[in-house]
Amino acid sequence: MEFNELKEFLDFKAEQYENPIFLESDPIQLPHRFTEKAAIEIVGFLIATIAWGNRKSILTSGERLLEIMEQDPYNFIMSYESKEILHSSFVHRTFNSQDLDFFFRSLKNIYAKGGLEHSFRAHPTISGVQGRIAQFREDFLATEHEQRVVKHLSDPMRNSAAKRLNMYLRWMVRDAKKGVDFGIWKSIPTSELHLPLDVHTSNNARRLGLLHRKQDDWKALQELMATLQKMDPIDPVKYDFALFGLGAFEKF
Repeated sequence: MEFNELKEFLDFKAEQYENPIFLESDPIQLPHRFTEKAAIEIVGFLIATIAWGNRKSILTSGERLLEIMEQDPYNFIMSYESKEILHSSFVHRTFNSQDLDFFFRSLKNIYAKGGLEHSFRAHPTISGVQGRIAQFREDFLATEHEQRVVKHLSDPMRNSAAKRLNMYLRWMVRDAKKGVDFGIWKSIPTSELHLPLDVHTSNNARRLGLLHRKQDDWKALQELMATLQKMDPIDPVKYDFALFGLGAFEKF
């Protein structure tokens, strides 16, 4: 397809799949149970962190996290006492109770110093969303931690596509009018957002000629975003719905 035809096709698919009907099987449904900003942020962040594997297992583990936090995420985090969760049975793939203890302690520290939105502030020397993620990692890892937990925080400075962190940012930043994303963070422009590059989005992007790099890394994401930003410079990450939906629901 020519550029204009491809844009028209992807605009149509983005509109089709940015729809609450598709939330029934999506982990984003869990933060949608909450209305308080901090609760949405905390649940969204934890669910995005464990969002690998099949959706059913992610939802099961997410429900367990909500139980552990007593369905009151913000108050639980702010009153959390170090290491009280270490002997729990929580595990999701390689994310275990030791990791969860650190995440709870770090979130408590993050909220004592301004909250999750503030932790994704612009970096003083690294531009765009790459810098915001770098700043967040710096803030989050300021809490005492074992080296093993670092693997759960992808680093675009090391060429990771940072799928789950980009997904989380999409949830928090994009407008809520379609009933999917939340639009509760106003300090980050949608023009900076990068889509969460996964097997569906990358493979479909290659089939459509939007991506040529073979690896699913930050360089590939930049290549893809350069084209999507030409299609919509204000909200390029909306095409995540199109590229993901084509693979997940249409087996494109």
